[in-house]
Amino acid sequence: MTTQPVDEKLKRSAEHAKAAAEQSQEAAEQTQEAAEHTQAAARTTATASVQMKDSADRRTELAANRTVFAAERTYAAWVRTGLAALASGIGAKKLLEGVVPDWMIVSTGSILVLFSAFCFAAAVWRQIFTGSQPPHPDVQRIPPFLLVAFNGFLALVALAALFSLWFGRTGG
Repeated sequence: MTTQPVDEKLKRSAEHAKAAAEQSQEAAEQTQEAAEHTQAAARTTATASVQMKDSADRRTELAANRTVFAAERTYAAWVRTGLAALASGIGAKKLLEGVVPDWMIVSTGSILVLFSAFCFAAAVWRQIFTGSQPPHPDVQRIPPFLLVAFNGFLALVALAALFSLWFGRTGG
């Protein structure tokens, strides 16, 4: 008679063990699902991080391109100002002829032509010696030897115009 309560206790114990095993199995499955979700989230985060890094790198490259283009616009402005000063210096001779004394014509034209030569030199200086270099732009910069050659020629034209003002006929 004593075996019957022991058998019932063993049965209950076995049932409890079976229920505990089922609960452990469910917990293991839930842990596995959570781990998979965590890994998927980590992959998504890593992909987003790489995309953000690529996006930041691209923004930096585009900013460098804008810096190169801004420097070229500044160069063009210096050259444009120099050409306008050169034309004004040469035109001053004809425009002021008979209006003001010859010495004033020569000095006004000389100042304008000298300013044009300064602008041509400043254009090259500002384009070549920019300070810090932009971080690897996609666009190519104008080769410095072209800038020096082109602006050197313009400076020679300015000097020729200056000598023409000084030693050419001024008045009527």
